[in-house]
Amino acid sequence: MKRAAWSAVLACALSGAAGAEALTLDEALAAVTAAHPDRRMAESDLALSRADRDQAASRQDFSLFLDGSLRSGRRPDDGWEPDNIGRIVARKPLLDFGRTAQAVAAADQEVVARQADLLNIESLRRIDIMARYFDVLLADQQYVADNEFMTVAYLDWDKARERFELGIGSRPDLLRLEAFYQDWRERRNASLQRMRSARQKLAHAMYRPGKLPTTLAEPVLQGNARPVPEYDSLLSWVMQKNPRVQALQAQLAATDARLAAIRAERNPVLDAEIAGGAFSRDAVTRDRVSAGLIFNIPLYQGGRVDARVARELAQKERRAAELEKLKLDLSDTLLATLQEIDWLRGSGRAAAEKQVEYRDWVLERARAEYELELKTNLGSSMAETQAAQLRRKQVEYRLALALARLEALSGGSLPLVEGAR
Repeated sequence: MKRAAWSAVLACALSGAAGAEALTLDEALAAVTAAHPDRRMAESDLALSRADRDQAASRQDFSLFLDGSLRSGRRPDDGWEPDNIGRIVARKPLLDFGRTAQAVAAADQEVVARQADLLNIESLRRIDIMARYFDVLLADQQYVADNEFMTVAYLDWDKARERFELGIGSRPDLLRLEAFYQDWRERRNASLQRMRSARQKLAHAMYRPGKLPTTLAEPVLQGNARPVPEYDSLLSWVMQKNPRVQALQAQLAATDARLAAIRAERNPVLDAEIAGGAFSRDAVTRDRVSAGLIFNIPLYQGGRVDARVARELAQKERRAAELEKLKLDLSDTLLATLQEIDWLRGSGRAAAEKQVEYRDWVLERARAEYELELKTNLGSSMAETQAAQLRRKQVEYRLALALARLEALSGGSLPLVEGAR
């Protein structure tokens, strides 16, 4: 029953049922800003880096605290007398010779890195939604083509069965046609399942779980005709604008700032302090109100600073290696993407268009022959025409995805092509 119900829903989707509002590609892409788990994780990382920056900057904040003790002291006459102390202390760091400034600089660079990661996540989500949208359209078209082929195979088998019952034909031929029909029936049913799974993947990509889209509008891919720069001119642009490159470069800068902050731990610290106190026993060395400068000069810290410096240097080397590897991978990916675009616009598109043109001609001839009752291959011609149209759509969808990946590699925008309008 569930399968029958889903088949009915898909039938309505393919026939464009009246009243059904089709989902457009632009509407699907608007879901990029939805609270998808990938986006929320990136936003959480950004929030953590901003919190770290605030924490680093708070080292220079004014502080107010209560300082006190409860005790008793022995007098010269062997008696005991309370010697309680209570003070309110206000302290403000004045100079730490680079500790706070470098820690804030490191945190700022981490914020930049997380912002670049968030931009990269948005680009990846945009590509994922586009791919899932195209998958639904292709799955629908594949189902139509496979259903046509299955129908033709069934009619051939049914006709042969009628002839066999009349004593015409052989049993091996009948079995062959039945096996052929069962193969296409299996393919058609597999296509039906792909239609369901493709819609679920699109709903998940849009972060609308449980809300499977029924009808999708055919997109107008005007951007497929836009010019793209040559590899050599685009490579330097990608190395500057790619968000993953920018994130790693920011992390390298953050490592340098942290190294400076750690090395500054060997420098003095100067604070200003104002205190007001109350005492249970007066003494000439105790002040009710005091103000002064407090300094701390490190003389020996063991191996703590050296160990932290060594850790940051190792981290910096790893980040530098990651950046170098990323640039190598990006140059390969960029070349492969440009080659794919060139191939799809050239031989891929031309071959698909010619196949559609040929199949349209064959279909028209089959219709004419069917009307004249010369041949009965109209069904197979219609199925082949559906397959040719599917191939043309595959080329255009793949081209749109390749251009979207090219934009993502370039940080969301491509440089202007000289001479292009």
